[in-house]
Formats: sequence, C-alpha cells, structure tokens
Amino acid sequence: MTQTVKAGIIGATGYTGQELVRLLHHHPRVEIAWLTSETYAGKRLPDAFPLPYDYPLIPAADADLSGVDVVFLALPHGASMDSVNRAYDAGALVIDLSADFRLHSSEAYARWYGLKHTQTALLDHAAYGLPELHRREIASARLIANPGCYPTAAILALFPLIHSALLKPPVVIDAKSGVSGAGRKLSPATHFVEANENLVPYRVGYRHRHVAEIEQELGLKGPEEVLFIPHLVPVNRGILETTVVRIKKHYTAGQLHELYLRCYDREPFVNILPPGSMATLAHSVGTNLCTIGMTGAEDDDSPADTFVVTVSIDNLLKGASGQAVQNMNIALGLPEAMGLGVTVP
Repeated sequence: MTQTVKAGIIGATGYTGQELVRLLHHHPRVEIAWLTSETYAGKRLPDAFPLPYDYPLIPAADADLSGVDVVFLALPHGASMDSVNRAYDAGALVIDLSADFRLHSSEAYARWYGLKHTQTALLDHAAYGLPELHRREIASARLIANPGCYPTAAILALFPLIHSALLKPPVVIDAKSGVSGAGRKLSPATHFVEANENLVPYRVGYRHRHVAEIEQELGLKGPEEVLFIPHLVPVNRGILETTVVRIKKHYTAGQLHELYLRCYDREPFVNILPPGSMATLAHSVGTNLCTIGMTGAEDDDSPADTFVVTVSIDNLLKGASGQAVQNMNIALGLPEAMGLGVTVP
C-alpha cells in the first residue's frame, strides 16, 4: 500500500484517544481526516488537552465514515457497538479499543460486562488484536478488537509456557496499573488525594473483567486455574505484572530464557531480559514494548519447576493506542513498526 491512509478517531479526547492523535499525527503514511468528541464538539483539540495539534472536534454523527480508510474507536465499553457496525458497513478498517468485540461470545460478554451485545453478527468477523498471537488473522481482518492492557501483559508473559505445554496451573497474577488505566472520567478512587501515596487492590481473585480475555486466549478456566489481583498505583501510566508459575519440567532460568527467546525471536515489540533480570515500568513506559523478565524462585542456576515471571508495558501504548497503530500497520500492509519509534531490519 503506497497511498496516504486517511484515519478518523471516534472518541478522541480520552487518554487513549489523545495517544492515537499523537501517534497518527506523526505517522509518515497517515492523514487524520477527523476527530470526534461529544463533550468538546464544536471546539478544537487544544481545548480538551494541552497539545500542539490543532484539529477541530466534531460530533460522531457528523463523521464521514465512507471518506476514511480506517476508523479507530476509543469509546467506553458498551458504547462502541453501534458505531463499529456503521463504520464496518461503510467499508472502513475498524479498530475498536473497547472490550465490545474482544470476547468470542455474546454470553461471555454479558457475564463479564453485564451488558447485552447488540451486534452479535460482527463477533465472528473480529480478530483479537494481539499481533504476537494473531498476526495472520489481523492481516486479513476488517474489524480488529484491540486487547485490554492487563491481558496484553499477562498473555504475552504466559504464552510461551502455554504454547510449549509446560504451564502447570494455577497461576496467580499480581498486576499493578497507573491511574490513566482507569480512564479520564473521575471516580473517588482516582482523585489525587485518594490515589497519591497509596496502593489499592481491587476486584481481586476471579472478579476483574479482563480475566475473560486471559482465559480465552490462554485456554485457562476458572478460579482454579487463574487468579488475577490488580492494584492501582500512584503513577500516571504503566503496567507491571508479577506471576509465580510452575512448570511440568525442571529448567534453569537460562533454559526458560531460551524458550522465551525462541518464542518471540522475530517480534519487534517484545523485549526479553537476561536470566535473573526483572522487568520494571521504566523498561517499557513511553514505548510500544512489552518487557519480560524471569528468575528462579531460589536461584537461577539450579533446575527448578517454579519461577517468577515479570512483565511491563505502557498501558496507553502497547496496552492500547500503540498496539492499535501496530494492528493498523499489519492490516494495511505497512511496516509493522512504522510510526511507533522502532526500526525493524
């Protein structure tokens, strides 16, 4: 594909919408055709964010869906379904950053999100937009369901063990997210005086709705196989997950490291740290990288069946808008890392 890609963003004034604007504005092959915002319709982007990109903001009803090549939807869960349907019918590539098309069944969606799915016919057309697992499906899809931020990190941390039939459930995932993961709409928990200098677990065990994606993509089932413990931490952005895993064979940390290297050898956005090194927020924040580290429970040189796997991503980039641009590149036949700050040989 050689021509300029025209893009529209529905819901451009949330945190993920803001990141999409920044990435697409600097993308060498993309022209932003329009941005929508119901809250700021009739104003300009700098009225919503202190950004140097002077785009007008229009209501979604005024967006020319047939005049763009790709439509990104950065709307809350439950609010994307009808807009996705209209954009899909207009012939655009549709990339939805909500959870509305991530789960394969309407029953699972209703169970975890408490909402009735109104566009069930499109569920079979949606590719789960995690390139490391589904690049082929993404390349031929017209509807891409961008994964959640917590699941992106968890799935990439555990997939090599699942793929090699080594994982011995249950797994306990201790996850921590920056406050931007809660979105721009305020709640008591995200006020500065509540979140600052605090560390808050929430929806622990088998309660957080992102568990559904982890189960779906890794084939884990129920609280006997996966327990997820999310926390809100007082940083702007970033996700760090620490998982204790047991495997069916005895490996050294070096052998486990080689397994992960083989699995992700050709992945431009997966960074495997040396044996014994732990992922930190600083490894990934501000990038589209997923950084994975691992160490033995006791030491790194003796064969063992228990390991600690750590993973970090930027929740607004690899966990949302950066991954959405990565998916666009794949689906439109562009270099996968284009516009994402990484040059792939």
